[in-house]
Amino acid sequence: MSDEAHAEVRTEIIDRVAVVTLSNPQRRNALNLDLSRKLGDAVRAAAADEGVGAIVVTGEAPAFCAGGDLAELAEADHAVLREVYSGFLAVAECPLPTLAAVNGAAVGAGLNLALACDVRLAGPRARFDTRFAQLGLHPGGGYTWMVQRAIGAQGAAAMTLFCDVLDAAEAERVGLVWRRYDSDEALRAGALELAGRAASADRALIASTKATMRVTKDLTHAQATEVEVRAQAVTVNSDDFRKRLEDLQSKISKR
Repeated sequence: MSDEAHAEVRTEIIDRVAVVTLSNPQRRNALNLDLSRKLGDAVRAAAADEGVGAIVVTGEAPAFCAGGDLAELAEADHAVLREVYSGFLAVAECPLPTLAAVNGAAVGAGLNLALACDVRLAGPRARFDTRFAQLGLHPGGGYTWMVQRAIGAQGAAAMTLFCDVLDAAEAERVGLVWRRYDSDEALRAGALELAGRAASADRALIASTKATMRVTKDLTHAQATEVEVRAQAVTVNSDDFRKRLEDLQSKISKR
């Protein structure tokens, strides 16, 4: 049976968190066309599920994602490259909060997948490797845009032009990951706990806030304030806000 026959994307919903797992361990979860399509479908399905409030993306051990399928890339044209990108671009475009639980190597397109998430967490075997220059391949999929926003111009140059490979500790030091864990079990628990905080909030509010954050990052302070005040005015009159305010006031009054 071929590796492609084993390639799948599994989705497990735990307390309103969709855990989306790339599974093609024989190929270290490399993003071939089939797996990319399945990833995109899984992320869109999770985002469309009203019972889901946040998404965790991870890989079947021993890797997170070892990049694109080199055999496919060798014969790729513009259309094929965009299909390869489709999986992690679905993550980047997701309206819900997304978190990468990086449990092993994130290489090339796998690094793109991690960068496409709002937050990255690292396990003890996490490794972040661009690999583009070593392969004689120009970066793609919006990598240069994402990595510079994640770790700044100097860090992006160190990883991309000087081929610096980061382990979990270095990735945490430079801000590529938010937090690292000493075991895969702790990584999974930490990812579920953090994602669960977002999932426990009002779904529409979290989606609206994420959309606002995307818009305001390139605005002035005054412009951002104008964008926020319109969205905040809507939530002030929402049933969810009123209920949560009443619950908070009730707890305060009992102290």
